[in-house]
Amino acid sequence: MKRLYSAIILLCLILAFGYYKEQQPVKISRDHIPEVGILQLTEHPALDAIHHGIIQGLKESGFQPGKNIKIDFQNAENDQSNLKTMSTKFANENVDLSIGIATPSAQVLANTVKNRPLVLGAITDPKSAGLVDSNQKPGRNTTGVSDLPPMKQQIDLIKQIMPHMKTLGVIYTSSDDSATSQYQRFTQLCKQEGIRVKGYSIANTNDLNQVATQMVQNVDAVYVPNDNTVASAIQTLVAVANERNVPIFPTASNVVKNGGLATYGLNQFKLGVETGKVTAQILKGKNASNMPIQTLNRGDLAINLNQAKKLGIHIPQSLIQKAEKQGVIYK
Repeated sequence: MKRLYSAIILLCLILAFGYYKEQQPVKISRDHIPEVGILQLTEHPALDAIHHGIIQGLKESGFQPGKNIKIDFQNAENDQSNLKTMSTKFANENVDLSIGIATPSAQVLANTVKNRPLVLGAITDPKSAGLVDSNQKPGRNTTGVSDLPPMKQQIDLIKQIMPHMKTLGVIYTSSDDSATSQYQRFTQLCKQEGIRVKGYSIANTNDLNQVATQMVQNVDAVYVPNDNTVASAIQTLVAVANERNVPIFPTASNVVKNGGLATYGLNQFKLGVETGKVTAQILKGKNASNMPIQTLNRGDLAINLNQAKKLGIHIPQSLIQKAEKQGVIYK
């Protein structure tokens, strides 16, 4: 019996030590320059802006790359095998902290880089993606920034521009947990506003042309959530929608620039800056597990007047004036 008790006590100590080790903060000394691994899903203006913002946030927090911090930046080029290889590289090199830009990057990092803090670089819905226990107390040695779009603001904008709209289409990638979660949340909000929604999902970019062609025949406008797959082929969607004069309301301002009509979009660079500042706090000793997920509550108004003219859609002057003062107008 004594041996059994001793075995149980030993097991408890091992488990306790393992848990304690996992929760250890990053320690910085004069002899150790911290190394941060940044894994980005693919090259894309929105994701690139987050990356640049992270570097800026670190600088504002006293970390100068090349001087008192090392940055290992990896771009997976939208390839799942690259994500795994690059995450394994971070694990083998024992980076002090890793940052995942886009949900797939963060998910692979979470499954590969153990016992090191993970920072989420603008991940829309960390809980639905299986990355945290809750947004208020993430656990798992993980925290970061969410880019959940201001959907209520965006719905109000769509109603203001399209007062006679009957059906709103939403296109998203079925395998993207964050995009699917956004679709569900957006549908609920639209139901409260009396807006009819039709959802259209794709598996990959190869599906986009066919699904979009079907969609624009049945809707008055299209809403695009934060979805890296759709965003990477946005010109295909714009071309199909333009053929039937169907406007696109994206969540990101850069998509407005590339053919969307309007949105209240979160500033991706600002999201990156916040991500960099969160990273700096962990490098200075904070425990990621206890740091709530950060969010930006309101977006900046972006309008593409050239697209409005092309589609024959009138943009209220009050919105134009607001965008001129507090947002951006593409002509």
